[in-house]
Amino acid sequence: MTNILVTGGAGYIGSHACKALKAAGFTPITYDSLITGWADAVKFGPFEEGDLLDRKRLDQVFEKYQPVAVMHFAALSLVGESMELPGKYWRNNVFGSLNLVEAAAAAGCKNFVFSSTCATYGDQDNVVLDEDCVQLPINSYGASKRAIEDILANFGDSDGIKHVIFRYFNVAGADPETEVGEFHQPETHLIPLVLDAIDGKRAALTIYGTDYDTLDGTCIRDYVHVCDLVDAHVLGLKWLQDAKGSRVFNLGTGKGFSVREVVDSCGSVTNRPVPITEGKRRPGDAAKLVSGSERAKRELGWCPHRSNMETMVLDAWRWHQNGHYEK
Repeated sequence: MTNILVTGGAGYIGSHACKALKAAGFTPITYDSLITGWADAVKFGPFEEGDLLDRKRLDQVFEKYQPVAVMHFAALSLVGESMELPGKYWRNNVFGSLNLVEAAAAAGCKNFVFSSTCATYGDQDNVVLDEDCVQLPINSYGASKRAIEDILANFGDSDGIKHVIFRYFNVAGADPETEVGEFHQPETHLIPLVLDAIDGKRAALTIYGTDYDTLDGTCIRDYVHVCDLVDAHVLGLKWLQDAKGSRVFNLGTGKGFSVREVVDSCGSVTNRPVPITEGKRRPGDAAKLVSGSERAKRELGWCPHRSNMETMVLDAWRWHQNGHYEK
């Protein structure tokens, strides 16, 4: 079988990617520090504990497994924290990724699938964002991801690293078979926060800002199911194996849901009331962020078939009730 090195494979998206890779006939090699990941999530291939800042450890793993490609998810990703501690994000995300790219180049591993973010576009409110939109990140998280994109482009020129970059929006849902799912500490994503409020694990959900220029006054975001997202990553890997060259793809549905619509869907799917409180707007929150993802559909043949709100909430609720990880 063909080895794929998956950094962050013990995290939310990375663990789902490992399952998808195994189903596609690859062997995912999880490389994770377990700072935010979970050992319990590593179920689909070998596990190597390590930090991206440890070049010697990376070299050992490349030599041991000789992967034909890297799928890079590992990153710190809390936007608020990145604004307060920018050095932490530049050091971990950028320096760590530079180590990884250099180690891959030295090992002759020339195919790279990178998990980027719509945060590289910054605050371009009420615009359908496609791959040609200017990148103007407004926080260290988005800036660090854009810098990694630049690193990959530079190493493409110098070392022949071919890369597929995915910039995606709000990821939601969970493996419908509940083998892996979403579990963060602290939790910051909307749907699991709503489910926690429904289940009594928090007193209420706080809606930050109810006076935006939207139909119901709350922010609108584009949501994509995690299983659809990782399907695109497998397609991106096959794109590289077919020698189609480096490419950037957005991943979303092109349809936005407001915070209130998400809350209402969670209440409807679970048939339970959602306790909510209303708070002030958070700095930097745009009113509407929606993805233009036609390139991925057209060129990769990607079809986000689970990315409707009811399915995303139902899969998340199933995981919420039946799945968990322990340190």
